[in-house]
Amino acid sequence: MNFTELSIPGVWLIEPKRFGDARGYFMESFRLDEFHAHVGPVEFVQDNESFSSRGVLRGLHFQKGEDSQAKLVRVSRGTVVDVVVDLRGGSPTFGRHIAVELSAENALQLFMPRGMAHGFVVLSDVAQFQYKVDNRYAPASEATLRFDDPALGIDWRLPHDELLLSPKDLVGLPLSEIDPF
Repeated sequence: MNFTELSIPGVWLIEPKRFGDARGYFMESFRLDEFHAHVGPVEFVQDNESFSSRGVLRGLHFQKGEDSQAKLVRVSRGTVVDVVVDLRGGSPTFGRHIAVELSAENALQLFMPRGMAHGFVVLSDVAQFQYKVDNRYAPASEATLRFDDPALGIDWRLPHDELLLSPKDLVGLPLSEIDPF
């Protein structure tokens, strides 16, 4: 696997090696020893999966304080734009974001440490999105950062009227109202 740290410290792009022939391909999607050697020790406690149609935007979600989650995300079907926003107190990149296209075709994965808001939008007809987390879901600590906050300037690559959001995601907080953690 190739590991590349991106412009927000602690956020990594991971490219598994695929071995293919006429039958298809094989790849290791996760190896603990390689992950720890590059990223550091993270103990994942849960795997999650979502299935969404084109235009579905999930995010930008985060959990505050001790309930914060590190995540390792990938797409096993379809294509998404995956976005990470740094909300860590004292971080020189607070409020900055990274957007990466993840797809079944490119097999890229994105790791984000605790203290990040996370979301994605589906560009293909459907997408199957999988992720590991290092902390359980804690509803009392959950919050949503507004996906279209002008202070973030995120290019979701679809027209606003094609986006499908949950009621919770439509009323996320602007960056100016987020307390760094």
